[in-house]
Amino acid sequence: MRIYPLITLAVVSCFLISCGDQNKADQQYLIYWASNNTDEITFAGKIVNQWNNSNPVSKVSFQPVPEGQSSEEVILAAVVGNTTPDIYSNMWQGDVELYARAGKLVPLDTLPGFMKFISERCDSSVIKEVTSRDGHIYQIPWKINPIMLICNDNMFRSIGWQAPPKTYSEFLKAAAEIKSTAYVNGYLNKWIGYCEVIETWWQRLFDFYPLYLAASGGANLIKDNKVVFNNKYAVATFQFMKTLYDNGYFPRERLSARQDPFLSSNIAVRFTGPWEIVHAEKFKPPGFEYSFSPLPVPDNHKGAAFTYGDTKNIIMFTTCKNRLAAWDFIKSIISEKGDYLLLKTTNQLPRRKDLTSNPLFLNYLNDNPKMKPFAEQSKFVRGPDICPVLMEIFNAISREYEACAVYGKKTPEQAVSDAAKSAELILLQ
Repeated sequence: MRIYPLITLAVVSCFLISCGDQNKADQQYLIYWASNNTDEITFAGKIVNQWNNSNPVSKVSFQPVPEGQSSEEVILAAVVGNTTPDIYSNMWQGDVELYARAGKLVPLDTLPGFMKFISERCDSSVIKEVTSRDGHIYQIPWKINPIMLICNDNMFRSIGWQAPPKTYSEFLKAAAEIKSTAYVNGYLNKWIGYCEVIETWWQRLFDFYPLYLAASGGANLIKDNKVVFNNKYAVATFQFMKTLYDNGYFPRERLSARQDPFLSSNIAVRFTGPWEIVHAEKFKPPGFEYSFSPLPVPDNHKGAAFTYGDTKNIIMFTTCKNRLAAWDFIKSIISEKGDYLLLKTTNQLPRRKDLTSNPLFLNYLNDNPKMKPFAEQSKFVRGPDICPVLMEIFNAISREYEACAVYGKKTPEQAVSDAAKSAELILLQ
């Protein structure tokens, strides 16, 4: 289990323990934690009220996950303090194996009707993706936010492009054309794109990892507890990003402190998810036009461009005493009506195989056309691999990515090789 700063962990644990003791005083309630995102709080409140109004015996008590440095850290603290809720619906897929191996999660496939229900909701590839190495399933695929390119249509039209670039060579050509017209008083003030220049592991979920998935057709980083990313796709991804930085097509400076660089037309694209729609519609200047596009792929790529799904799933902790009631409540969350409520309330996509064919969801997509590209992309997404130390492995990748792509201290081949060696050592621990 990962070690976080002990002071933070102790403070958060004490808070959660006090909350847990209060919750345990009222055992007829199932305790449900959801994301502390405003829209998801609204969704959770609605779904809990619907449940409680029709289930007077097995009621649910809802609260957003307590504040902390990150929700992952708060959940770790709850596990350490044995104050976990019965149900949690914002679990990063990459952490599930850690808690499953520690015996903290209920194997959901042991619940009556689970496999039939999940097979009706998800296709076989998704079920395989969330199946742990011991053969059990500890998480329910719930919602996704596919990472795509948001594109400033006006900026591309200004250089003669009627559609966003699809391949590496097209992307680099467009980047060079934007740069050639982007100098003001001798200073470069426009770029084709931008990624946060920080080493933090989760940042790679929004640049390296989706690009790697796009290049490789959705390949694993870790498979059967073995490192499998020391390959041409990771090298190509590092090389592509390195070229962008080396040529000044992506800035090395931090733009996050500025006014939104995308809506200000300082950058032409950004890696993002469907959450960007609400923000863009609220703050875009008059005449600003944008669209969404799949991630660029190598020139010789065949087939669809996969991407990272930013998957968040539902789990049940072993501290849950009334597991059948908890399972019934979870089914209400991921029912057809529950998924429609999620989509309508949060603009986040349920991970279900009929998303683009079910009339209920099609009505929503027709009323919200900006969401359609994400719904189509949902057929080609991957979540994190099954690995109990995945966060540490992303840390290793992130260090090498920064050394190679951002600062040019290593070749792509050497950086990928070094990241793979570090990952192999992490797997041995």
